[in-house]
Amino acid sequence: MEYEGARVVVLSRSGQEARGMNQERCQPDGMIIDWNKQPGVEGKYHAVVLVGGKGARKSLWDDPIVPQILTDHYRAGSVVGAMGSALVVLARTSLLTGEVPKPEEESACNELEKLGIVYADCPVTCYGNVVAGQGAGAVEIFARTVGDLLSGKKPS
Repeated sequence: MEYEGARVVVLSRSGQEARGMNQERCQPDGMIIDWNKQPGVEGKYHAVVLVGGKGARKSLWDDPIVPQILTDHYRAGSVVGAMGSALVVLARTSLLTGEVPKPEEESACNELEKLGIVYADCPVTCYGNVVAGQGAGAVEIFARTVGDLLSGKKPS
């Protein structure tokens, strides 16, 4: 997203450094609880995207603030999306309509099935301003879809 010129704000539950699947390190810009206090951000974000991975189950699934942020931004017309195991959070907000890509994580699949989610045989789905991605292998398509929505283009 930054490559396309977007300003990206990364937030986490603790605000502490996180490690990705390949041991990449990421220092968040702040904490989720302070989502609306980020320097240079006035009002709502243009998009709110949740990234899955092994930490999503522990840090996002039961977070009380994230569903409110997603719902609030969705109602304001922002793009909202999730990838991989973070799809569970989006499903719990009832913003997912239609089919979604099947995440790679078994625990996420089990939870989504409990919620009645039906899977699509594709890496990314988009219904209105809600984008769902399968996981790490679909990052480029997911980012392009979010970018298309933000620029007013019909997602390809």
